[in-house]
Amino acid sequence: MTREIHAQIRELAKAKKAVILAHTYTDGAVQDVADFVGDSYGLSKKAAEIKDADIILFAGVRFMAETAAMLAPSKKVIVPVANAGCPMADMITEQKVRELRDTYPSAAVVCYVNSDAATKALSDVCVTSSNAVKIVSKLSQKDIIFIPDRHLGSFVAEQLEDKNIILYDGFCPVHNRITPMDVRDMKIKYPDAKVMMHPECSSETREEADFVLSTGQMIEMVQTAEHETYIVVTEEGIIHSLQKHNDKATFIPLIATPLLCENMKKIRIDHVLSALENEDNIIKVPSEIAQKAKKSLEMMLELAE
Repeated sequence: MTREIHAQIRELAKAKKAVILAHTYTDGAVQDVADFVGDSYGLSKKAAEIKDADIILFAGVRFMAETAAMLAPSKKVIVPVANAGCPMADMITEQKVRELRDTYPSAAVVCYVNSDAATKALSDVCVTSSNAVKIVSKLSQKDIIFIPDRHLGSFVAEQLEDKNIILYDGFCPVHNRITPMDVRDMKIKYPDAKVMMHPECSSETREEADFVLSTGQMIEMVQTAEHETYIVVTEEGIIHSLQKHNDKATFIPLIATPLLCENMKKIRIDHVLSALENEDNIIKVPSEIAQKAKKSLEMMLELAE
């Protein structure tokens, strides 16, 4: 059945000049039908680069599709599931950003891309987990308001002692609930395994990692590293991609705390087919917000190089 749906999707995508982008946290069947699979930064770059297409079907949560709509304004951007949101993105509001700016008027506002367009519009630059340290290091301001993820912000602070990172109290619920003991238990069970972990985990939990990496960096590493076994401490959907890029290694999810993003897992292969057939769930960003938010996204792409 999945093979038949894949064939229908590919036929429709060709007929409608559609490009399918999928995040590594989505279901494996969704990843397998996509033209490009990646993390937030990779998907942002791809959206900005797409030329010969009329439609971008974005298999991911809403803020990601908003980013694509702003970076590729001439394309129709659609999502398979309209209510696939992001709890962390919902933790920050325009009012809270304005309050932080009033409190720290000389600070730069650095916005994790896991946020909505209105938040990006009030920020100086966006970052992803793969480029946050690099981008913040290039900013002239010493004081940095980092929104909304306190854990990624603390990771940046650990790498850049010359910056004063002002953390906002947001977090990813999936990564936030992982404890150091969860990881230690896995290390005892698999003593020869290397622990790869996303920086959205707490600083205490990150101390248990051999490698703290974005999802994209994890995929890059396993293509060249010679380790045989990895404990994967991030959303389990990435294991599908990791295995495709290194079919000789063993990838072990965190057993004590199943790491599943319920919003990413809302997206099924039949939703992708339906979205292409109907071209519904169109993502549009009001022009005034889009113009401002696009500047922070373009600054990210510029400084990340």
